[in-house]
Amino acid sequence: MTDGTDEATFIAAARAGDAAGFALITERHRRDLQVHCYRMLASYEDAQDMTQETFLRAWHKRESFKGRASLRTWLHRIATNACLDFLEKRTDRTPGPDLLHLQPYPDRMLPEESVVARETIELAFIVAVQHLPPRQRAVLILRDVLGWPAPKTADALDLTVASVTSALQRARATMRERLPGRRLDWRTPATRELSSDERGVVKAYIDAHERNDLDALASLLREDLRFAMLPDPGTATTTAGDAVDGWVSGGLFRPGHDDWRGVTTTVNRMPAAALYLRTPGDSEHRLFAVAVLHVVDGKIAELTGFDATGKPWLAPS
Repeated sequence: MTDGTDEATFIAAARAGDAAGFALITERHRRDLQVHCYRMLASYEDAQDMTQETFLRAWHKRESFKGRASLRTWLHRIATNACLDFLEKRTDRTPGPDLLHLQPYPDRMLPEESVVARETIELAFIVAVQHLPPRQRAVLILRDVLGWPAPKTADALDLTVASVTSALQRARATMRERLPGRRLDWRTPATRELSSDERGVVKAYIDAHERNDLDALASLLREDLRFAMLPDPGTATTTAGDAVDGWVSGGLFRPGHDDWRGVTTTVNRMPAAALYLRTPGDSEHRLFAVAVLHVVDGKIAELTGFDATGKPWLAPS
């Protein structure tokens, strides 16, 4: 978007009230905006809704676009403020960073034409960002992820440059606490393919399910495993034994009863397994859960499971 063609076409469509032309141009930005909203909200479904809200607001504000900034910048500004409005209401419903709304992001829905740095979409980053107050969150994402300068960020959020600088310093301090040992400059993409270790562990994880082999599954887990099954807040544990006990008490892994099938996939640029379960009396395997794995030295160090029932967007394509 270096020649201003999209901007000129957009301005012409806006002045003419050409809704079809407006939609055609803005649709090109959907995936980019949806990732931005996801970083702000940690929910794939909410990010979809806020992206649509961004397009609605953009249409109503179309006369305000003069082409002085890029169309992408203008849309991101609208999306950021739509998310802030949404978070203000959501905070009233679910106070605190309890992350009950956390959802994974399917890699196949990431922007095709741009590189999304793995560090800015993986679950650890998304969770850490949710511990920031909404306006700090917006400042961090605009400044450190999108690389906006302080004056541009201040203008987008109706803040002073001094306020943006202060908010960014506080946000970075929190991120250092939440992401120890990880780099805090995310503007340089550091995307990579899954390692052979990661692919092997996912394959073994699926194989253990398909054989109903709880011992094999347990052998893949680090003893200091961090485990959570969302949206149930009561399953967060810090040991492999607790996780295994939870699966047993939950009635899973019953040979002759549970019939599993698994598919290797990636979400949030992380290795994952989509698990399908067929129970007695059912003729089909149905999507049951998506397990997102953080693999360290051939073992599962973090396992975040998501209830995938009724969420077709989580099924691998």
